[in-house]
Amino acid sequence: MMRLILRNWTLSLGLALLALILLMALSAPILYPGDPYAMMGPPLQWPGTYPGAPLGTDSLGRDIAAGIFHGARVSLMVGFVSVACALVVGILVGAFAGYYGGWVDDALMRITELFQTIPQFMLAIVIIAIMGPSIQAVIISLGVVSWPTVARLVRSEFLVLRERAFVHSCIVIGMSDLRIIFAQILPNALSSITVMASVLVATAILMESALSFLGFGDPNVITWGTMIGLGRSQLRDAWYIIAIPGLALLVTALALNLVGEGINDAMNPRLRKRKI
Repeated sequence: MMRLILRNWTLSLGLALLALILLMALSAPILYPGDPYAMMGPPLQWPGTYPGAPLGTDSLGRDIAAGIFHGARVSLMVGFVSVACALVVGILVGAFAGYYGGWVDDALMRITELFQTIPQFMLAIVIIAIMGPSIQAVIISLGVVSWPTVARLVRSEFLVLRERAFVHSCIVIGMSDLRIIFAQILPNALSSITVMASVLVATAILMESALSFLGFGDPNVITWGTMIGLGRSQLRDAWYIIAIPGLALLVTALALNLVGEGINDAMNPRLRKRKI
């Protein structure tokens, strides 16, 4: 595994950046144990000018570095948990639709298309408006808007894999449908699902930031989107308040996309043969 990672520079760079962000999230309670919303110095201190705040302070004197570290915890948690929920629902729907076909496929795909007819961001806002702004509502809304993409990908993989000889052999020896689906076909589709999952995590983090920017996030939890929203009124005088959390979002999305691309290169035998 280490040899595979070191040979693939995109995977190595993506994992290194992602490990750095995870380290920030894990060290947030240790380095900044207080409330990130608490005032800790004079307002509008530029990065490097105030000893207690290496990344400066915002218009209310809050430490931007504390917000970045604590915001990493929220962003990663929301991204991974919401995508995990989407994967569970999407894999189940796509697997049964692709394997059985017929009326099962038609019924499940019509339900999937029903969710896809509504713009994802608008659907997420509606769900949060109904449930109330909270981290749980954000996670549920992002999971609801993400699972149709997973379902369609898994269905397409199952439609191809169910015609392979090893599946027909499993049917001949009397293997149950559930065992064929989850023990035989699904492992062969994991490479595509893994790449899709990394992209969905990056998309979920960006969408959560957009929701927080518009005021639909949890008001009691600091996120990178909340920091950008609070600093937009100071864009001309103190643009660093927006630039620093925006850079954190950019690096996180880049890391996840590099990991997805690296996994795709490593798990796709055709790409490996071309590089060799």
